[in-house]
Amino acid sequence: MGVRKLLRFLWVISVVLLIEAFSGSGSVRLKSVAMNPPPLGICASSVRKHGYKCEEVDVTTEDGYILSVQRIPVGRGGAVGGGRKRQPVLLQHGVLVDGMTWLLNPPEQSLALILADNGYDVWIANTRGTSFSRRHVSLDPDRPEFWDWTWDEIVSRDLPAVIAFISQQTSQKIHYVGHSLGTLIALASLSEGKQLDKLKSAALLSPIAYLSHMTTALGVLAAKVFVGEITIVFGLAEFNPKGEDVSRFLKGLCSDPKVDCYDLMSALTGKNCCLNASTVDVFLRNEPQSTSTKNLVHLAQTVRDGVLAKYDYGNPAFNMEHYGQPRPPIYNISNIPRNFPLFMSYGGQDALSDPKDVATLLDDLKLHEEGKLSVQYIKDYAHADFIMGVTAKDVVYDKIISFFRRNQ
Repeated sequence: MGVRKLLRFLWVISVVLLIEAFSGSGSVRLKSVAMNPPPLGICASSVRKHGYKCEEVDVTTEDGYILSVQRIPVGRGGAVGGGRKRQPVLLQHGVLVDGMTWLLNPPEQSLALILADNGYDVWIANTRGTSFSRRHVSLDPDRPEFWDWTWDEIVSRDLPAVIAFISQQTSQKIHYVGHSLGTLIALASLSEGKQLDKLKSAALLSPIAYLSHMTTALGVLAAKVFVGEITIVFGLAEFNPKGEDVSRFLKGLCSDPKVDCYDLMSALTGKNCCLNASTVDVFLRNEPQSTSTKNLVHLAQTVRDGVLAKYDYGNPAFNMEHYGQPRPPIYNISNIPRNFPLFMSYGGQDALSDPKDVATLLDDLKLHEEGKLSVQYIKDYAHADFIMGVTAKDVVYDKIISFFRRNQ
């Protein structure tokens, strides 16, 4: 691959996979992303100020990553539920963001607080590499070794550790809510028969499994370009959207007259119908978050190959070393037990979780038992509306609560 072509690809993939980091209004400027996250922790900055109890918890994975988890055990003022045991719900965010994304709107519009007020014991995950989970028992986050992982490890390490901890603390099965990458890791885990003994149901917002129909020229271009050289050539272990390397990629892309950086997210995620400017401002004070470059390569492989598979090490010999076979193993969605309760909500304007790709996912689940798969299609919603939309409470969240109550 020529240097010029590789550089252009890096610019493209930087933007395509910054989707969740910039999901917002049509007037996002690059300089907005330089703002730092709140120093106090998520409980202090976004939960307790609204009158809710909140606990900060550390969970350590088998491979030594120390994950920040927040617990909102009761509603505001202890409302709803009295002294009964509350059902735990785990909220899992997407790529390049953290658990703060569930708390961006006022309490009446934020899913985490709505669930707490409706009698649930709410737990918020923060995956490895994000601001409050940038810790390890021995590895330094300033060293490349800390960033040697992809979403495979989130599936096999982060998710099990957090779920096991919640299960131990509550002695109950857990409802799960994921958005975007948070849906992919749930689908991958369930397809391998994991966590079924601890999960009661899963609600998946903007579900990601297949990415072949992204309705953006940038996404299509990224899908066609070989991605394995990124870490080898440039040695970018940490993908820091606020760092100089990524900033240069974005500036280079924005110098192309065909790219409108003032309406970049509408072009990439679809036109979000229901965000307000104050929510986007709060979002940009905390996001985007770092992830590993290897993780983004893995996501790009999913786009390129059209299948949901483990990380491809680039040649049959390396794959044989890791998997005992020349190609990475596939996550077979049709293996998810047919009686496991699933709720899926997707939008007609979502350029990332495109309705055609969601249709492919639903085809994998066509043998699901009647009444165990609930599907909601929202014509006007795009990618960010599901977690930041001011109408999401009435349109989506009430449906999730009804789904949970049917599957108590």
